[in-house]
Amino acid sequence: MAAAGFEVEPAAGSAQKMTAKSSSRHGRCIQDRLNGARGAERQNMKQRLWKAATSLLLILLIALGARATFAWNQEHKMRADLVGLVPFLNETGNIAYSLAAGHGFSSPYWQETGPTAWLTPVYPALVAGVFRAFGIHTAHSFFAIVFLNILFSAATCVPLFYIGKRVGSLAVGAGVAWLWAIFPNAIIIPYEWVWDTSLAALLMATILWATLGLADTASVRAWCGYGLLWGFALMTNPSLGSLLPVLLGWAAYRAFQQGRLRLSRPLLACGIAVLCCVPWTVRNYLAFHRFIPLRSNFPFELWLGNNEQFDEQSQIVPAADPERAEIRNYIHMGEAAFMQDKWRRAIAFIETHPRLEITLFGRRFVATWTGMEKPIEGFRDTESPLVRLVLITNTLAAIGALCGILTLIWSRNAFAFPLAAGPIVFPVIYYVTHASLRYRHPIDPVVLLLTAIAIAAMFEKRRGRAEVASLPC
Repeated sequence: MAAAGFEVEPAAGSAQKMTAKSSSRHGRCIQDRLNGARGAERQNMKQRLWKAATSLLLILLIALGARATFAWNQEHKMRADLVGLVPFLNETGNIAYSLAAGHGFSSPYWQETGPTAWLTPVYPALVAGVFRAFGIHTAHSFFAIVFLNILFSAATCVPLFYIGKRVGSLAVGAGVAWLWAIFPNAIIIPYEWVWDTSLAALLMATILWATLGLADTASVRAWCGYGLLWGFALMTNPSLGSLLPVLLGWAAYRAFQQGRLRLSRPLLACGIAVLCCVPWTVRNYLAFHRFIPLRSNFPFELWLGNNEQFDEQSQIVPAADPERAEIRNYIHMGEAAFMQDKWRRAIAFIETHPRLEITLFGRRFVATWTGMEKPIEGFRDTESPLVRLVLITNTLAAIGALCGILTLIWSRNAFAFPLAAGPIVFPVIYYVTHASLRYRHPIDPVVLLLTAIAIAAMFEKRRGRAEVASLPC
């Protein structure tokens, strides 16, 4: 019995061990299942977040909301009786008033001065249409035109999203669309300026999108549409025309490389763009008896940035109210003679002040890309958080654009040339005349696209280093 008793204990111990092992395995199995479920849940969550982050519809809604919120906030800071008047007291608003009142395309200043070619017709005609629908110089007209500007600005997310996908990846496309949705310039300008600025930014992004696609097709319809798009852009903001030969030339060269080019295609596109401008050019010739292809105001803009007021040693005493004095000169001389006089004065100043011109060129370059000629002093002296935000974001965007261009060149990306052309070519005219963030805004979509490309390349590089570091020795 003793022997039998001794034999029972090992059997019981063995059973207990087997039970413990079974319980342990069962516990590990449950834990593995729980871990797997948690991992799957995390993976699903990441997929949902990624889907939301790359949703163009969500980005568009955020862009619209940001711009509408800013406009609502700023409108409440303006006196109610001035909302329908003050925003339209510029050349666009004055010409639109003349159109709506039945006086034709005339009078860029707040007086009847006859026909003008100060601006091209698209945007003033749009504002005139708003005046006719909602009343001249009414709050409803102002809200309507701001709403249109907001739509133009938010819609720019669409071409940017698809350009980013084509040039880089879905992450680049979503990234640049998000950058544009929250970019301070793109939020502020639709409200602050009754001007073609937001529409011009949309057109620039759309033209770039069309350019990249045009190089891959020999369709006559596509090339004709491209010419029409350029014609509309030139009639909206002629400054965009500086990029026409660059982008059209690149599209033709790319098509030639891929064996799709027929010389008639780019010639057809160029011809259609020019034909879109011919009626306006003929109208200008009949009104002024001289050849004015698009706009007449370049001599005035050149003079604004190159005159005796910039010469600290000048003995000429400026008028007490320079703007009013120039309006009087314009009314007295007429537009054609006024522009001739400004051209003569500006060229004379440039020729007699070569060293000062180099300094002014540098100051305008800095102002174009940061927002101020002296951004550090401006950042330090201002008490406005919004001004500081604009200075910081524009400086970062300029650096990002430069990094994006270098990234494309370094990687020998096929799209480096058309993407770099905007920031390099477009602002040159403003380095020579005078600078403003509003003038640069048409190429801001390209600037942010290049920034998104640079950011994506940086993250790709860091990911590559992490993967290398995780490899076993």
